[in-house]
Formats: sequence, C-alpha cells, structure tokens
Amino acid sequence: MDETPDLGPLPKRISVEVEQVERLVADQFPQWGSLPIAPVAKSGWDNVTFHLGDSMLVRLPSAREYALAVDKEHEWLPVLAPSLPRPIPVPLAKGTPGAAYPFSWSVYEWIEGRPASFEAVADQIGLARDLADFILALQGIDASVGPQPGIHNWFRGATLLTYDASARDALATLRGHVDVELVQEIWKSALDSRWDGVDVWFHGDLAEGNLLLDNGALHAVIDFGTCGVGDPACDLAIAWTLLTAESRVVFRERLGINDALWSRGRGWALWKTLVYCANSVNESDAAAVNSRRVLDEILAEYNAR
Repeated sequence: MDETPDLGPLPKRISVEVEQVERLVADQFPQWGSLPIAPVAKSGWDNVTFHLGDSMLVRLPSAREYALAVDKEHEWLPVLAPSLPRPIPVPLAKGTPGAAYPFSWSVYEWIEGRPASFEAVADQIGLARDLADFILALQGIDASVGPQPGIHNWFRGATLLTYDASARDALATLRGHVDVELVQEIWKSALDSRWDGVDVWFHGDLAEGNLLLDNGALHAVIDFGTCGVGDPACDLAIAWTLLTAESRVVFRERLGINDALWSRGRGWALWKTLVYCANSVNESDAAAVNSRRVLDEILAEYNAR
C-alpha cells in the first residue's frame, strides 16, 4: 500500500436490545423464533452478542464499519475452517436489517470455552506450540484471492504507519510513566521494517478474548472480523500479550520468524499496549494492571535480544 490510510475517528456505536433481536430472529428465521435470547456475559467492542437457545449465538455489528466484516466472514470462514487445527466460528445464517437494526448480522453455533488470560493458561509451552501451529495452518491456506487490508479490518496486514499517530498520542499521555526513549526506539524499529513477502492469511486480532481455553489449553479461536491476507505480523502480538519469556521463544522458533517480522510483531503489540496503558494511566483495575505487565514484557524482551 503506497499511502498511509487515514482511519479517522472511532465509529459511532449503536446499542441493541433483546427485544430487537427477538423480532429479527422471529421475522427472518422463524424456525428459531421460540428459542430464548439473552445477552452474553461480555460482548466485544465490534459486535453485540446474544445467546440464542443453548447452542447458538446472534452476532450484530455495533457500527457501520464493523458491519463490513459480515459478508467476508460468511464467504471465508467456511473455507478456512476445514484446514485449521482448532474450531473457529462458522456462520449458520445471515440476517438482514430490520426491527430498527440497520446492518447485516449473523447466527453462529456457540463454541464453549473460557476466554484466555495470563493467569488461566495451564501450560505456557503447550499454548505457544498450539498458537504457532494454528498460525502456520492459517498461513498455509491459499491467499491468492483473499481480502486485502482495508476498513473492513482496520488495515491489519498493512503497514504499522497506519497507527503511528495513535501510538505517539498514547506515548505523549504516558510521558513520565514509561521510558519514552526506549519506547520510541522500539516503535521506530518496527516502522522501519517492511513486509516484502507473499501475502498470507492472518487472523488480525489474536487477543486474549478471542482465544478460548478448555482446562487451560487452547480450544478454539473466535472473532475473525479483522482477518485478511497480507503481512502476518499483526498475529504475533500475542507473543507479548499472553506468553511468558520462555514460551515466547518456543513460539518464535516454531514459526521460524526472522528479525524483521518479529520486530513488526513487537510493534503491533506495543501499539495496542500503549493505547491501553494511556487509557488507564491512573487506574488500578485488572485490565490496567495487565496492560502495564504487557508493556514491561515488551521492554524487557527488546532489551534482552
């Protein structure tokens, strides 16, 4: 991509009520109209999610930009799923606007599992291997006609320069709280690295909430809204956000990653973590503490290389 995309302001999100979902399902999929509908315990940012009976879920984009991923998911997830070593969501049906809800939406099978967290992982080395094997399998799928980076996935798979402004804004907020010179050095190293390989598939947001565990081990990978083809560096951020120093080495060796790609992966992790830390600079809840832990991991790993 020759020009750095302008992401603009965050999308204006909408709320979705249970009654709307009940009407949408009853009107468009009457075979499921008698099933109970209830919000999930924790929805993501891009989509509002509801249980549909005991074995399905309804997933509704929370903004027009996020709705761009619906058609992509319906086209590509059934293609990707058979080649992957862990379950991923495969859509059962696609809904259309209605009941005062303005976007396309989806019905999926419910996948059991506990969202990953640093504390919930039972075997860090095993997780590192499982994550690497999942990424390798994903990258092995033909990417020749896959979706290129764009607004549909917030330019995952393209240059990190897309996020330079937000990273620098976050760092300005954190001045006095972090080693600014070291952070700038790590960020510049990532920006200076360029992808010159053949496009491959990537998930785009291999974050804790999108990895489901069963007894502390990787069970499934969900939320492919940011998937696409291009530079796979964005999928490496998980090495710093969830793995330990020891398991990070295993993860990198299993993937066979060179220094340039690793540097960009570190850059993706740094950008996300700087934003989280800046948004919680004076807070002490679990999320704020975890974001600072991740930043410490990034700085320590860079210094030890």
